[in-house]
Amino acid sequence: MGCNPTPLSLSLDSALRPFLASRSPSVVQSRHKPHALRFLKLVRRASSPSPFLSNGPAPGTFLDPEALHSLDALRLFRRGIELDLTGDGGGGFLEIRPMEAGELEATAQLLAESFAESMFVPLRYVYVLTFLVKQYIEERVALEPHVAVLLGFYREAGAEGEPQLAATAEISFDARGANAAPPTPVPPRECPYICNMAVKKTLRRRRIGWHLLKACEELITQIKAQRRVYLHCRVIDKIPFQMYQKAGYNVIKTDSFLSWFTLQRRKHLMCKELPPCTDVIGSP
Repeated sequence: MGCNPTPLSLSLDSALRPFLASRSPSVVQSRHKPHALRFLKLVRRASSPSPFLSNGPAPGTFLDPEALHSLDALRLFRRGIELDLTGDGGGGFLEIRPMEAGELEATAQLLAESFAESMFVPLRYVYVLTFLVKQYIEERVALEPHVAVLLGFYREAGAEGEPQLAATAEISFDARGANAAPPTPVPPRECPYICNMAVKKTLRRRRIGWHLLKACEELITQIKAQRRVYLHCRVIDKIPFQMYQKAGYNVIKTDSFLSWFTLQRRKHLMCKELPPCTDVIGSP
């Protein structure tokens, strides 16, 4: 049985959709630099104005003790999961950890491919999307430890070689990391928010998205006292919606039909109260 597209959820989606919806695909090409620059400005409007990618905060940034604790928790976070599945999915091993500097290009490409799929954008335009998404990720990672980008690496049972990038998700932990132009319905800026979750198309139906979601929740409980976490799910995305419900998320508010006039798909804002952290930072 086929698998439905896994849409971005949904910070990046809300930034890129108006541009693509208002122009024919023929203008979204790398050789049309003016259009690409307008597209890039639209992406940057939804994030910090300070692009900088590293394994820590920008040089000269002062971190208070709470922020230092959060940064330590983020750097040490690792989760390893044995996937023992039946049927076509097979089994394998999944490692979830924060993105490192050398993984920016692959992460941007995964997100661009997921966005192109959910927006029905021809794959030949993924190159332009990848360039723009890379700028977005750079700016978001510059806000660590108020923002985190997690990656999931998957290796099939018995396979040799390096594991492949399988999934990614973004977390904003507080108001300092909150997106400047979040999707509607708007979540509270001071609360943790999960977005831009994507699973590689060829690796779906292995519960990778489920384990990535649970890893996001674990990291949130470790570095944030506020345990009420929010995310968006498009109304048309029945399979992700069922997964979020199974994970304990409840619908708080749903977009009105007027959202169509803003070139956005209707979305649910969902919320879950996480239990207190009982784990030790950095445990496997």
